[in-house]
Amino acid sequence: MSLPPDFDELINRVGTHSDKWDEMERIFGVSPAEGLPMWVADMDFRPPHSVQKALEDMAAVGVYGYWGDNRDYFAAISWWMQNRHGWTVEKDWIFTTHGLVNGAALCIDAFTRPGDGVVLMVPVYHAFARVIKAAGRTVVECPLKTVDGRYEMDFEAWDRIVDSKAKMLILCSPHNPGGRVWSVEELKAVAEFARRHDLVLVSDEIHHDLVMPGHKHHPMATVTDYPVVMMSAATKTFNIAGTHSGNVIIADPDLRARFAARMAALGISPNSFGLAMATAAYSPEGAAWVDALCSYLDGNRKLFDAGVNAIPGLRSMPLEATYLAWVDFSGTGMTATEIHTRVEAGAKIAANHGETFGSGGETFMRFNLATPRVRIADAVARLARAFGDLQ
Repeated sequence: MSLPPDFDELINRVGTHSDKWDEMERIFGVSPAEGLPMWVADMDFRPPHSVQKALEDMAAVGVYGYWGDNRDYFAAISWWMQNRHGWTVEKDWIFTTHGLVNGAALCIDAFTRPGDGVVLMVPVYHAFARVIKAAGRTVVECPLKTVDGRYEMDFEAWDRIVDSKAKMLILCSPHNPGGRVWSVEELKAVAEFARRHDLVLVSDEIHHDLVMPGHKHHPMATVTDYPVVMMSAATKTFNIAGTHSGNVIIADPDLRARFAARMAALGISPNSFGLAMATAAYSPEGAAWVDALCSYLDGNRKLFDAGVNAIPGLRSMPLEATYLAWVDFSGTGMTATEIHTRVEAGAKIAANHGETFGSGGETFMRFNLATPRVRIADAVARLARAFGDLQ
């Protein structure tokens, strides 16, 4: 029996090729010696012992050849989806990609052509727009509306925006940023919206395990008979993003055949470390670890929100899932540049700029809360000082 996870442990990641820690000075001008990295979405926590043991077992053999026999890997995915999400997944539906940004890019390549439109509900995860544009497709922005301080869908407005050039919709569920857990009714409405406009529906559900107490994630594939391309991964859940592994899961035979053809044409196959770590993570030990993690993240959320919402002009959107707080600074009356300067040069915190998430994000910043709680308390104190003249 492994020891309970210690999420309060302060792990020194500086100099370990950590994007989060070792790149923040170059990107944000915030030194890791005195600053807090609250930008890129990985956690400052060790994964479950089962994941570490899987790597140790591989190292003990000491031969790192081609990986074969994926039965345990497919079984682990099916077990996890059935037991954690009530979703039955057949092994023949599963494609393993180099992470879900790669998965999204492959969907764009397989299901659209240059010049086609891809619909995004903005503001949304910035990598979607990046790969859409890089592929020579057009981003079709459908703005979310804010109701009582949280995001809601606006199909009436979106029906006027989307035309016949749009061929695909990428849904972010749970939503990043904003942390919404979409209801069954909302998800059904998304599927009907896709049906009305004849859109290939891709549902990125990488944050599906990171749900706050009192909320429940519903896989899109379980709520509609409309064909769905599902994207999931163990990487965000278990903090193993460096493996660059993700799964595109397609039940529909036609969509599956089209995706398989592009995978074959591009010669894409997974790496052994990602397969071994995901197999070990999707286990009863991993499930217990995730339960403890979500409870801890909920505590961080409460501490962060209480502190930020006490600062005049700042408002943190209620977080139902993910560990990414979405803070609105519009009440300060400041420009985005002024806000960034206070956060980075004043509070010495590296956080994502809201405008990178698309229209509607201009007055926001995104803060990563997946770090020991002492750092959350420090971040709140720093922000209070940086905006202290507003008190």
